[in-house]
Amino acid sequence: MKLDDKILLPETGYYKANLHCHTTISDGELTPEEIKEAYKARGYSIVAFTDHERYRWHRELDDENFLALAAYETECCDFETGPGCWPDQRTYHLNLYDTDPEKNQAEKAQSPRPPRRYGDMASLNEYIDRMNQLGFLVCYNHPYWSLQNYNDYAGLRGLFAMEIFNYGCEHDGLYGFHPQAYDEMLRAGQRLFALSADDNHDRVPFTDPLNDSFGGFVQIAAEKLAYESVIEALRAGRFYWSMGPEIKGLRVEDGVLKVKTSPAEKIFVIQKGRDCYKKLAPRGQTITEAQFPLTGKEGWFRIEIRDERGLYAGTSAYFPAEL
Repeated sequence: MKLDDKILLPETGYYKANLHCHTTISDGELTPEEIKEAYKARGYSIVAFTDHERYRWHRELDDENFLALAAYETECCDFETGPGCWPDQRTYHLNLYDTDPEKNQAEKAQSPRPPRRYGDMASLNEYIDRMNQLGFLVCYNHPYWSLQNYNDYAGLRGLFAMEIFNYGCEHDGLYGFHPQAYDEMLRAGQRLFALSADDNHDRVPFTDPLNDSFGGFVQIAAEKLAYESVIEALRAGRFYWSMGPEIKGLRVEDGVLKVKTSPAEKIFVIQKGRDCYKKLAPRGQTITEAQFPLTGKEGWFRIEIRDERGLYAGTSAYFPAEL
């Protein structure tokens, strides 16, 4: 398909997913079965169970309307700050999503961890490469919560994605949303996707405003609700991230980028440089679509929208030269 006729995201056919979740298997308060029940009741079809250092595949939870992705979360902490310095301790947190749980089962069951040598980027990248070879997609989590900056993440290699929004971190200190870190990764030459997730532990009831479920998700445009199809869509980047708003279609026609959304106040096209394309609704009103001619000089671009509640949604970066 040519650049002047390219569907980047379809208008329909999405499965709602939380790709960062903790249960009683590590430090969450709900069992995997309770998580499934709660998320299904709120329109989710997919949950990646990412318990700390405990790889699990909860295939017993699968049914025609729900899919559990095999996964876990691991870390590499900076112990140079000394014992008992948790509030100031820098750390890498990585989510590992298994693309084929039938393979390499014995090694995966050991929940391999990265070398505990914070600052040794070569060894951390070797670990990421090893996990890729084992069949995992590797996601870099919540850089702001991790007290990390450009020097900590610009040199990472082999990542599938990074979190652009983490709902649990938003509750921790209003630092769950970090688009600047994603843009910095892209400007450093990284080619990775962006996703939004809950990182839920459910230490307070769902009715409590500080509950950390149902606030960050991705919509995955998979052909069907089956493990292989969902992984294929993730690999291809056929998904968008959200705190609530919807992207209802994204395409290029005759060199024009066409965006459809749920009611929004702002539709922006962020680019490699400081230029951006934008359409804003008149004060007190909303918009649901926008069109932007592409010049080919964008370098890369990504969509970001904001609704009247102040909630964001957006896409990963697209590279016009590769479309």
